[in-house]
Order: sequence, then structure tokens, then C-alpha cells
Amino acid sequence: MTDEPRAWQVVLEAIERDLLDGRLRPGDHLPGERALSADLGVGRSSVREALRVLEVLGLIRTSTGSGPNSGAIIVALPGGGMSALMRLQVAATGFAVEDVVKTRLVLESAVAADLAGASPRPSLAASVSLLDAMESELSAAEFLALDAEFHLTLADASGNQVITATMAGLRSSIESYARLGAASVPSWPDTAARLMREHRGIINAIESGDSASAGAAVHSHIAGYYAETNFPTHRLDDMPA
Repeated sequence: MTDEPRAWQVVLEAIERDLLDGRLRPGDHLPGERALSADLGVGRSSVREALRVLEVLGLIRTSTGSGPNSGAIIVALPGGGMSALMRLQVAATGFAVEDVVKTRLVLESAVAADLAGASPRPSLAASVSLLDAMESELSAAEFLALDAEFHLTLADASGNQVITATMAGLRSSIESYARLGAASVPSWPDTAARLMREHRGIINAIESGDSASAGAAVHSHIAGYYAETNFPTHRLDDMPA
């Protein structure tokens, strides 16, 4: 018996180390399989296995094909074990879209309002950095992956570990419904531009200390996207802003 790590673990640990040390950030693309294989001295099958693990954990999103939007893009930084376990549980069981949306409306509106009213106000640097990354040339899937991470960073800024773990656990459901909905909008570039304006508006409301506006901005942002993408939203208007 040997204590040496398996080849795919070597890849996984190398990528996680680069994430934790800041050499890789959300929005960055990973090198291709061939380059990672050569750099780390492992087979390409081991690289693919490590990438699958990272995708299940919500750290990367992969796209097939060629061009600037292909390959693996970083969409999150490593989090705690509780969040990872919750993500795996959600991936196994799934939730109804309406339940996910209603939960987001309650949690995220409260988070934004609390952030705006906090003294001292928590840093939103991670959230702003993601918005900057989202202004790059991205596919809809990549944009929405970073979008989900943006919302998670707001929860993380609250300092409430239960809320953060809950949002992290819902992340795969949020992304899957958002990607499905993106296919139904008349113009994805127009929708993406609107979502970016709304994201900036949320940040501005929080930084201005206006709790009511911050909560309302998040509520409108989430409900508006699902209304636009034809998901069942008949109960959303009854939810408190």
C-alpha cells in the first residue's frame, strides 16, 4: 500500500493551490488538457477526472468546442466542506424551480438589506471583481456561472455561514434553471447587459446604506429574470420585497 496521491489528485491539488494563492481567479480559463498534463506530469485522463471533480464541486464550468469560450473557466473559489456536501446533495435530489426562486427571494433580499445596514459595512471587493470579469466576452453559460458566484459572494459577505452554505448548496439548481431560461430570451446580449446594470445597482444600493432599496433591487432582479424566461412566477409578486 502506498500513501502517494493518485494522478488526478495531483491535478486537483495543483489547481486548488493556484486558486487559494490567487494565481487563478474567477473568470480565468484553465490551460488545456494537454498543457496541464505536460506541466504536472500526469496523463490526460487524470486531468479530465480532476476537472470533473472540480465541476461537481462548482469551482469550474467546462464548455466543448473551440475558440475563446471553450475549455474550463473558473467560476468560484474553494469553500468549506459543508457547502460542498450541500451541493452534492442538491445535485442528487434537485428542487422545483419555483421553490428555489422563492428561497432566493427571501434569503438574498434579506442579505442585501443587512449588508446595506451593517456598520462597518463588509467589503464587497469580491463581488465587484466578479462583475468586472463578467464584462469580458463570455458565453451565456459562463456569464451565468459567474452570475451565480456573484450572488454567493454577497451571501458570503454577510458573514452568516448558514446562509452562505445554503446559497452554495442551491448554486447548481440556480445555474441549471438560469441556463435553461437563457435559451428562451429574445436577445441574450440585451438580457446580459440588463443583468449587469441590475448587479451594479445592487452594489450601489448596498454601498449607499439604503437597506430598503438594496433588498428591493435584489428582489426585482431575481423575479424579473424568471418572469422574462417564462418560468412559473405567479406567486413571486406576493413575496415581500
